[in-house]
Amino acid sequence: MHKRTHTFVAVDEGGRKVGELTVKAVSKGHDKAICWARERFGNELTWAIEDCRHLSARLELDLLEAGEQVVRVPAKLMAEQRRTARTRGKSDPIDALAVARAALREPDLPIASHDEESRELKLLVDRREDLVGERTRMMNRLRWHLHRIAPGDPAGNPASKALKRAKTRRQLAAWLAGQAGIDARLARDILADIDRVTPVIDDLEREITALVKTRAPELVQLPGCAALTAAKILGETAGIDRFASDAKYAMHAGVAPIPVWSGRTRGRVRHNKSGNRQLNAALHRIAVTQIRLGGLGRAYYDKRLAAGDSKTEALRCLKRRLARVVFQTLKNNPSSDVAAGLATAA
Repeated sequence: MHKRTHTFVAVDEGGRKVGELTVKAVSKGHDKAICWARERFGNELTWAIEDCRHLSARLELDLLEAGEQVVRVPAKLMAEQRRTARTRGKSDPIDALAVARAALREPDLPIASHDEESRELKLLVDRREDLVGERTRMMNRLRWHLHRIAPGDPAGNPASKALKRAKTRRQLAAWLAGQAGIDARLARDILADIDRVTPVIDDLEREITALVKTRAPELVQLPGCAALTAAKILGETAGIDRFASDAKYAMHAGVAPIPVWSGRTRGRVRHNKSGNRQLNAALHRIAVTQIRLGGLGRAYYDKRLAAGDSKTEALRCLKRRLARVVFQTLKNNPSSDVAAGLATAA
């Protein structure tokens, strides 16, 4: 799968290759692939696509709009299948065949669905995070210029957090107006860029907050889950209905425990490095906040510590419980009190 072309390989129930087609990665090419598959193999088809959303999003959408069933194959499964195949090397047909055989071997793969609301939130959150990252880099560059202009002058050395406030930026601009030299000139330019970006960041945050409160008000009520974290969860989940259970959702989020069965570590668990790391980070923020604020999350964390877990292990267990609470909340089947869900899970 590439930006310009998509390669399709058809297999029978035994995994034997029965057809191959390469088309352009545009809607006309996708329509050609659908017609080719229906003419040769009938209408009862399952399309398995390597799960790389930035390349497969348009293909998924065209297949779903055509009424086709689509499943997503994690890249890890495809790579493992390719390593065990008799054909060596790497090419589009080899990769496509590996995806098809991995889909045959794993019957419970997530089913693709078109969720425009979660996609909208993801794009808005990603845009805001890009701008925040760029603003942070600009602030760092600005502070270096200010240090070279007047290292000991408090007026020319505001804190990074203070630069987010318009009043502080206006005061700094007035101070820079009386400075000469290339550093002052560049500092004024960078400060103007920060002035331009900051209102956009604030507008995006307000828009995201309003959308989350409309689409998932129960999620925002979860202790430790602010609007931006809730938006991250909704965007990265991409539709909770594609997960059959909270265990599968936890595996997708990378918070499902991995048992360790060697020597004295038997019965313990280790860090899960797979899964969606953005979703994992959102659950981590909720867990850390709940531990700091107290309440049921802190009580469960202390319970795990009393049982002999290390702080890291107790935090992982709390994240796993939170994945269950988030799953139940997004399924619109929580208890009457969202916080009571954590007590039940604990």
